[in-house]
Amino acid sequence: MDSILYQLKRFIPKTVLRQIRPLYHFLLAYTGAVWYRHPSRHITVVAVTGTKGKSTVTEMTAHLLRTHGFKVASLSTIRFMIGDEETKNLFKMTTPGRFFVQRFLRQAVDAGCTHVVLEMTSEGAKQFRHRFIEFDALIFTNLSPEHIESHGSFENYKNAKLRIAGAVFRSTKRPRYLVANTDNEHGLDFLNFAVEHKIGYSLHDISLYTLQKESVTMVIDSTTIRVPLVGLFNVYNALAATTLARALGVELGTIERAFRSLPPVHGRVEQFHSDKDKKAVTAVVDYAHTPDSLKQFYEAFPNVPKVCILGNTGGGRDTWKRPEMGGIAARYCDQVILTNEDPYDENPRKIVEDMAKGIDDKSKLIIIMDRREAIRAALKQAPEGGYVLISGKGTDPYIMGPNNTRQVWSDAEVVKEELARL
Repeated sequence: MDSILYQLKRFIPKTVLRQIRPLYHFLLAYTGAVWYRHPSRHITVVAVTGTKGKSTVTEMTAHLLRTHGFKVASLSTIRFMIGDEETKNLFKMTTPGRFFVQRFLRQAVDAGCTHVVLEMTSEGAKQFRHRFIEFDALIFTNLSPEHIESHGSFENYKNAKLRIAGAVFRSTKRPRYLVANTDNEHGLDFLNFAVEHKIGYSLHDISLYTLQKESVTMVIDSTTIRVPLVGLFNVYNALAATTLARALGVELGTIERAFRSLPPVHGRVEQFHSDKDKKAVTAVVDYAHTPDSLKQFYEAFPNVPKVCILGNTGGGRDTWKRPEMGGIAARYCDQVILTNEDPYDENPRKIVEDMAKGIDDKSKLIIIMDRREAIRAALKQAPEGGYVLISGKGTDPYIMGPNNTRQVWSDAEVVKEELARL
């Protein structure tokens, strides 16, 4: 069917093609569900959506359910898990097409999984990849401007997310759960559907929370829960996963025990140290690719010297945020290194120059277009006890160039290699 669409693109006017494309994606979603015999009817399906935190909440939720004793599958930007079997997500998209999700659900059911946690995106919803999945629950993390050029407006972007909540409402499953961050101004909109359980979560649900250098701690109903991740955003992420897990019957004691054993979430505030006593240089790899997420990323490391490596989210998209991202980096970092990320068909130098416009203090600015060279320079410049914060790619497996060319890449692997050279 993809080859058919390719042929259509060659011969049919773009205006007509825009009208055909939604029907094409709808039929593809329906065909996949029928072909794989509606697997979502036979497993508890939890969706996770929002602008930020989706992958981390997906990983956390799957871990909590797994610790409780369920056999769990999970699909995220980071990886695909069915029970204990893991496959890296090399698609450079969260929700792959071509029947992928329905096939994944069928494999999970056939493997005996009782629960599956699916990270769901607005782009996926726009292409109907949430359709014909019988959902049991949705977690909404937050909403802020992103993918504006793709969706046409923030309202369209929000409505794409709301379609996933609508899919929970339309589900034949019972009971259905909507869990939403009510500290976010859009949270109540995701609870505005007639389902059996509508549960908001907020920092007000926590008796106390503290942010430490390498963890966060929160107190819920007199139970102290330590999460081995940093930043206020991970308090929210942990609270989202906790709220859903408790709704599904997981006890707070199990949740506390699960977070104690939570493995690193790859590419999400993932830390690497230059020596075993953790007193030299710490490099941190994160996906932060919106102004708000970048700001929160930097705020997670207060009162330490910071050398920050910044690219941007892909050529040809969200150009409005480039100078804003540069300005945020200059405000929080002692040194800012702008570098190449995913230029696609756009001139990578122009992307970097657009970001540089937001940096008033040019003495902080260095431009190194080769991303490995940028990481190497940052690690050399960082003082003892300093941090090198590398944002934008997380676990993205490629640097995307013109005509869809790709360079195999891993920020984490490059960091480890360059730290070994120091």
